[in-house]
Amino acid sequence: MIAVPAVDLKGGRCVQLVGGRPDAERVSLPSPVAAARRWWNLGFRHLHVVDLDAALGTGDNARRIAEVVEATEAEVQVGGGIRDDARADALLADGPDRIVVGTRAVDDRPWLEALALRHPGRVVVAADVRDGRVLRKGWTEGSGLEVRDFVGSLADTPLAGVLCTDVGREGRMEGIDVGAMAAVIDASAHPVWISGGITTLDDLAALDAAGAHGAVLGMALYTGTLRPTDVAERWGGSPNRDTP
Repeated sequence: MIAVPAVDLKGGRCVQLVGGRPDAERVSLPSPVAAARRWWNLGFRHLHVVDLDAALGTGDNARRIAEVVEATEAEVQVGGGIRDDARADALLADGPDRIVVGTRAVDDRPWLEALALRHPGRVVVAADVRDGRVLRKGWTEGSGLEVRDFVGSLADTPLAGVLCTDVGREGRMEGIDVGAMAAVIDASAHPVWISGGITTLDDLAALDAAGAHGAVLGMALYTGTLRPTDVAERWGGSPNRDTP
């Protein structure tokens, strides 16, 4: 399993939100690039970048994303507000290894399949969930879909993986629902990244044992609840591409 620090962008800053609420910032740092370089220097070889403004339809941090991608040799996946081919293609052209698509992937299966066929192995589908149901539009609306059914239905699409975020636990540092996340992992034919509420080394070990491909970490790393060097030593991973 790979531990992946999150670099969430809002208003050009690196932030961490509580419960996915835009008005509940617990962490706010002026430089996303500095955050990315810190994680790289501590031994993390993958980064998860999210444009929260684009996800919520309130702005765009495309320039900051490109800067973060260029800042280190980490493997980078980028998400947030990717709802058309132009944005997907533009982001991939800026150098990230993967993009993460959510709302339109949920709403428009033909579009998702066409995107994945154009960029095989470079598209991750975000299954943001609350109480076992998939959300859409930056976690603000329900879709009515049960998450295990949704991820199971993606089996024949050439994806890089699935990212399942437990929105109700996001940023609260209350631990994970191991059983629920294990059920999502079991239902998916693709590698699964898990996010939301991961707080302790035991949480990480449980996800590793359940077969998670990766764990996206936010608040627990930024607040020091998880000691970054301990996490990186065991789960920091190494990039597929060569490094200097």
